[in-house]
Amino acid sequence: MSANNCAPAQERKKLSFLDRFLTLWIFLAMIIGVGIGYFIPSSSTFINSFSSGTTNLPLAIGLILMMYPPLAKVRYEKMNEVFKNTKVLGASLFLNWIVGPILMFFLAITFLKDYPEYMIGLILIGLARCIAMVIVWNELAEGNREYAAGLVALNSIFQVLFFSVYAYVFITVLLPLFGLKGSVVNITIGQIAKSVAIYLGIPFAAGVISRYTLIKIKGEEWFQKKYVPFISPITLIALLFTIIVMFSLKGQLIVKIPFDVIRIAIPLVIYFLFMFLVSFFIGKKLGADYSRNASIAFTATGNNFELAIAVAIGVFGINSGEAFAGVIGPLVEVPALIALVNVAFWLRKKYYLK
Repeated sequence: MSANNCAPAQERKKLSFLDRFLTLWIFLAMIIGVGIGYFIPSSSTFINSFSSGTTNLPLAIGLILMMYPPLAKVRYEKMNEVFKNTKVLGASLFLNWIVGPILMFFLAITFLKDYPEYMIGLILIGLARCIAMVIVWNELAEGNREYAAGLVALNSIFQVLFFSVYAYVFITVLLPLFGLKGSVVNITIGQIAKSVAIYLGIPFAAGVISRYTLIKIKGEEWFQKKYVPFISPITLIALLFTIIVMFSLKGQLIVKIPFDVIRIAIPLVIYFLFMFLVSFFIGKKLGADYSRNASIAFTATGNNFELAIAVAIGVFGINSGEAFAGVIGPLVEVPALIALVNVAFWLRKKYYLK
């Protein structure tokens, strides 16, 4: 990995510290969230009372705060590098919008065909490509921030244009072709655009504005040495808050029907492992260095669970099996992607640091 792709020593030390203890904090947040949902049943109703359309205010606040520090660190003047290698860019779009949705579709109908609500919930997760937490996984894996930001921006555009179409095709048209009952998913492009604008647009704009305004006023050295260390812990705090909110939504069900959780988790684990390894080795074959390869792999592997949950609740109802499957998505994704951060470091040592 070239010097230009390496984070400053102080920042790498802080990131290593967070990575060292993050798994523990995440599992504690999961337990707290499930505990709140189980012992305070009214908590999920209270949290969802702050929802409007596909947007839940507590989740939106957590995600915006979580994404702001990494997006403020992006060197936007170098983002044109993302679009120079059309092979890598094309591979990323192919993995995200062809391989990912199709893989999740077949995993869903293979493992959950006898549980149609869970099956549709899983398909929705596969269609919602990651535009939020991938920024955090990429940061932890020391991926290229500019590449991650560029790929996330492209995913956002594709999500606005194609999510509602994909949902109709995969759930309403394709399921009956495999002898399974389909469903009509009514969600408009406008609703998706609103969700993307909130979850990505706000922290993106805040990151750009604060970066260049503060550098102009205080200088780049102050920004890197003072401001970046000051805002960096916000990501971890907001991540834990978001996890607690998400898991409290279905705390009772997670405790009452643990075997259903496992049933949904199995295809998700297969999906995350397959997508990450295939994406990583495709990126390596195309000549991407480690930092860019990590960005490609995590962008292709992660999913926009906040959108999938919001759509499932909005279309099928908060107590639906589709919504339950949506919440199990991050239950599996968070520890799985944390594990894959460590896999990424192992692959870097094996293939890049020789």
